[in-house]
Order: sequence, then C-alpha cells, then structure tokens
Amino acid sequence: MFATPAGRLRIVALAEAVSWVGLLIGMFFKYATDLGEFGVKVFGPIHGAVFVAYIVVVAFTAREQRWNRWTTIWAFASSIPPLATILFERWALRTGKLDPVRARQLI
Repeated sequence: MFATPAGRLRIVALAEAVSWVGLLIGMFFKYATDLGEFGVKVFGPIHGAVFVAYIVVVAFTAREQRWNRWTTIWAFASSIPPLATILFERWALRTGKLDPVRARQLI
C-alpha cells in the first residue's frame, strides 16, 4: 500500500484524522471533566508526529504527482480542520490527482 503515492497519502491522512479525533477526545476530558489530561498527554505527541508525517508525505506526493499550487495548498490546509485530510485524499483520488500511472510516466 505504501508503494504508490495514493497509498502513502491514504494511510497518513487516515492516521492524521484518527489522531486528531483522539486529541479532541482527550481535550474534552481535560477541560469538560475532572478526569485529568491523560488523553492530551498521549494523543498530543502522537498527533504532532503524524501531522509532521502528513506534511512530508504531501510535499513528496505533490512533487511526484506534479500537483499545481492550489492542489498543494489545499492538501496542506486540509491538515488543520479535523478529518479534512480524509476528505482531501478522497477528492484527490476521485479527480485523478493521485494517479499511479501518471507517477510511473514521470520517472
């Protein structure tokens, strides 16, 4: 699955979205209940690492797939709202922005 740009982006986009949800749940328990900040301490660093991985994968994918400036900007911007990375990945796949044939032609 990591052999194609689409596979790499799909895995990292999903991981980024899941870590975002984990961090949001942790923040809820930290600020809305008296259960402490365990969730934030666990999911904060995980989300940070996965966020950086997503940014790196997007940078390589944008170059490999020869995305235009706006596609690349939207890919980076989708890392900010929760779950938007999944929406971007699905849109990119549907519109041909993640085309394995295109990647092979560029090598």
